[in-house]
Amino acid sequence: MAPYIYGRRNLIHIMDLRETLRGLLRAQNFLYHMAAQGHQILWVGTKRQVKGVIHDAGQRTGMPVVTERWIGGTLTNFSVIRSRLRRLEELETMEEDGSMASHSKKMISTLRRERRKIERNLGGIREMTTLPGALVVVDPGREVNSVKEARRLGVPVVGVLDTDCDPTLVDIVIPGNDDALKSVRLMVERLVLSVEEGCANRREQAAAMGGERKGEEPAPSDEPRPTRTLRPLPKGLKPAAAGSQAEREELLAEVAEEADAGTTEEVAAEAQGGESPTE
Repeated sequence: MAPYIYGRRNLIHIMDLRETLRGLLRAQNFLYHMAAQGHQILWVGTKRQVKGVIHDAGQRTGMPVVTERWIGGTLTNFSVIRSRLRRLEELETMEEDGSMASHSKKMISTLRRERRKIERNLGGIREMTTLPGALVVVDPGREVNSVKEARRLGVPVVGVLDTDCDPTLVDIVIPGNDDALKSVRLMVERLVLSVEEGCANRREQAAAMGGERKGEEPAPSDEPRPTRTLRPLPKGLKPAAAGSQAEREELLAEVAEEADAGTTEEVAAEAQGGESPTE
């Protein structure tokens, strides 16, 4: 994390806010494109102080979230996870139609306990029918299992990380205080706005096309999804671990300028009721 530290005072590291801003702008641009292409964004944060922020982000964007313990194999063994979610739907159906009442009291208690356990651990991803297009992780050092699974499957990772994390594990680094509620809420709020704008852009495009492609999945030939390799990032973006330090610094400066200009144009366009020029 040395490139992202401005200095040290009284044994406390001070983050370089220019690097934080650049990372945030890169992440906003990337998530906007992912949402505009119709991919799901998985929000991950199991710390007690950030659970509420991550849950709200999932509610606002309509995307899956993980706020409890990360279940091993959530991505790499996705078929088993889906089977457990089907079991949850089965238990809910049994309770709704009254068929659960035909069992003994002990069995009813067991079934309800099983339902609560599945709902607590997997309720946030019950609408995730396919692998996500990207992960947004708060404190990758704590959520190391989720980051490893994402890297194994080639899913890009956006990380909010402090000085005790390894930045080479994530593709887009947002250096910041991942323990402070206000800090996490500020950065996640900006990312949520980008995802909302991307989703709105996709809905506008679908409406303009007369609903012809609405709800249709992209053709496998158009995107490198079947190989599960890391898809190319949008223009000007590269993984944090790729290239030399000078190349990364040059790219970050270019992306920061483009994203800053794009944000200004978006605000002006929204004020005039026009379309967002981010694409």
